[in-house]
Amino acid sequence: MNIVLAITGTVIVIVVLWEAFETIILPRQVTRRWRITRLFYRSTWHLYSRLVEPLPKKTRERLLSFYGPLSLILLLSVWALGLVLGFGLLHFVDGTVTGYGSASNRFGMALYFSGSTQFTLGLGDVAPNTPLSRFFTVAQSFVGLGFLAIVVGYFPVLYQAFSRREAQITLLDARAGSPPSATELLRRQAGGSGYEEIYNLLKDWERWSAELMESHLSYPALCFFRSQHDYESWLSALATILDASALVLVGIDEACEHQAQLTFAIARHAVVDISQVLNQAPVHGKTERLSREDLIRLRGVLSEAGIQLHDGQEADQRLSDLISMYEPYLVALSQLLLMPLPQWIREGRPDNWQTSAWGRITSGGSTKPTHVEQHL
Repeated sequence: MNIVLAITGTVIVIVVLWEAFETIILPRQVTRRWRITRLFYRSTWHLYSRLVEPLPKKTRERLLSFYGPLSLILLLSVWALGLVLGFGLLHFVDGTVTGYGSASNRFGMALYFSGSTQFTLGLGDVAPNTPLSRFFTVAQSFVGLGFLAIVVGYFPVLYQAFSRREAQITLLDARAGSPPSATELLRRQAGGSGYEEIYNLLKDWERWSAELMESHLSYPALCFFRSQHDYESWLSALATILDASALVLVGIDEACEHQAQLTFAIARHAVVDISQVLNQAPVHGKTERLSREDLIRLRGVLSEAGIQLHDGQEADQRLSDLISMYEPYLVALSQLLLMPLPQWIREGRPDNWQTSAWGRITSGGSTKPTHVEQHL
């Protein structure tokens, strides 16, 4: 019996430490299917998202935004409790605590001693009394300090990656609308320096897509961190860039097709790899964001802005082929994370920068009271 408990405690300690190493320190995607961290996120997110999904949109988004930061605290708590339990079993088997009556009392005191050692309380009311128990105590104190150091270093890295991601998404607001759309992105860019603006934008978003893939594969918890502004998300931004790149690739004469191909490749790579790390298979045939009628309207909007998109059956088929390369993965992530995908053509609402709790800018430049202001 003691051997079984000792092996169990050792396995728990090793598994928890290895999980923490893979999740926080190892800078690469972990493909092993059975993991505590993966099981934790799949179970807690599915439960949490199903509970808040029926709520009104504003309330749902606010509650969903709590999950990312809260999940980090809960995950670290699970790891800490696992270490306390594992070392507690080792202390119990080794006989660190004696003279406490029944086995259940001794096990409870072993857990108490393990917890006080893990969090370096050093109360002194229970002390190790064998060479092996003293070794376990020193080892656990070392693990506890290292665990605290990892946590202190983990949060800043995570939030720096989140901040870099959100800064670029915020820039998309004035360039593509809120929520963003590929048609609006190209239309507004054509009003500047023409195709040079489109080239520079696609180049910037090529780097953003690469940084998104690297950070979200290394720290998958970032996938659950939601943007601070309404109608914005990392998934809708990625979808917009893929849509815009596909339109340029289908055929806008002299519109930096080579750069669009590079941006499309890395953005598609990002959405596929993030789907894999979240274990979400692509969803085929469940949605069609770009209908035949929308494509006709899209060409008309771009034509008014001076952008002539190639027409004909061959161009339509090529666009359809490009969309089929990434949209099933976008749909899978959208269904999992409850992040709506953007439309191809802009909706009739103001951009986020044009609104506030006290009013919104009208087309004439004046301020019109919003629903919030009317009820203050």
